[in-house]
Amino acid sequence: MTKDFNDLLQLLEEDEQKKTPKQAQILKAAVEIFAEKGYASSSTSEIAARAGVAEGTIFRHYKTKKDLLISIVTPVMVKFTLPIFASHFTNQVFEEHPDNFEEFLSNIMKNRYNFVKENRPLVQIMLQEMAFHEELKEQFQKVFIEEVYPRFDRVIHHYKKEDKLVDFPAPSIIRMVMTTMIGFILTRFIISPQLDWDDEKEMERTIHFIMHGLSPKT
Repeated sequence: MTKDFNDLLQLLEEDEQKKTPKQAQILKAAVEIFAEKGYASSSTSEIAARAGVAEGTIFRHYKTKKDLLISIVTPVMVKFTLPIFASHFTNQVFEEHPDNFEEFLSNIMKNRYNFVKENRPLVQIMLQEMAFHEELKEQFQKVFIEEVYPRFDRVIHHYKKEDKLVDFPAPSIIRMVMTTMIGFILTRFIISPQLDWDDEKEMERTIHFIMHGLSPKT
């Protein structure tokens, strides 16, 4: 990981440890209301009421409602990619390379599925607000381009060299993989969570769909 990314992770961990009980109450209430109503339709007075604090208490910790949003989205944005960079996961998936690309995809799919399952409201806020706040989108792009893409690119070239992956440009493969996986996760947890999902089967089908299109043998 780059020094900047490590510094950001350390700052986030330190900030988490410094949070007061009232800050924790405010953040919890803000997550619930932002997820329910969206950022634009939410007010700090509503957040304060749900958190059981005076509205002025919010502004003692966060200068504006936008600062409150950023304090919520930044950690989840980093943690959305963090497990990929955790040392054991990086070694098992990005460095040691499973025997085949299908196993590599399965590892990532299960890892991201579990993260979103445990943090659905936070991920929902991140995704819905990136479309309206340029600085959030730019931050996500920076993390992806500097931290995710290079590792993914190396893995793709490894499997292509082993003749285990179709000879498409790496950016095309990354786009196909990510849009398919993220499409499943979005539909499962945010768009249609009420459907009768068989999660294990759906993950298997998603991987099968990707492999059917990327396999060098048709």
